[in-house]
Amino acid sequence: MKVVVTVYYEALCPDSKYFLTKQLLPTFKIAKSIMEVKLAPYGKAKTKEHNGKITFDCQHGPIECQANIYHACAAEIIEDPLLRLEVAACMIMDNHLPQEAMKKCTNQINFDDSVIQNCFESNRGVDLLKEIGESTNSLKPPITFIPTITIDGSQGRQESILKDLLSEVCKAAGDSGEVKDICKI
Repeated sequence: MKVVVTVYYEALCPDSKYFLTKQLLPTFKIAKSIMEVKLAPYGKAKTKEHNGKITFDCQHGPIECQANIYHACAAEIIEDPLLRLEVAACMIMDNHLPQEAMKKCTNQINFDDSVIQNCFESNRGVDLLKEIGESTNSLKPPITFIPTITIDGSQGRQESILKDLLSEVCKAAGDSGEVKDICKI
């Protein structure tokens, strides 16, 4: 059974950028056989519905909403878990121009950026972000800090997770032979 790490983040948040690039991606490269990652790019955004039209109000403004939708589309469309994380970490490095970031980062892995662009331009991207918002808002206790990371659904030990994700994944993974090899127990 893999440890499920869910990352609730925002595309323009400096702490999210740090976590994705310095903790999540390096940890996943070491421990991908014992962990599964779910990305939830919404954070403290708000979803609004008016006359059947869905809009978002994001903590760092409308550009962040666009970037969050690109992240949501990429997370759903890119099937390979490592490539998915590499694209998310790449995009978050330069999300002030979300479309350009998505194109650059998908092209680096030879992925067809038009598929993600179509998701962004269609209702699918908005629907994805709305769903992510609902799951983010259903967290107990509610999110106060971005990023918030759950391990197998638990929000415990945030401070430690943010500093040393690998050791927290290892603690949650048990003590099988594979875990011992990865975690050097």
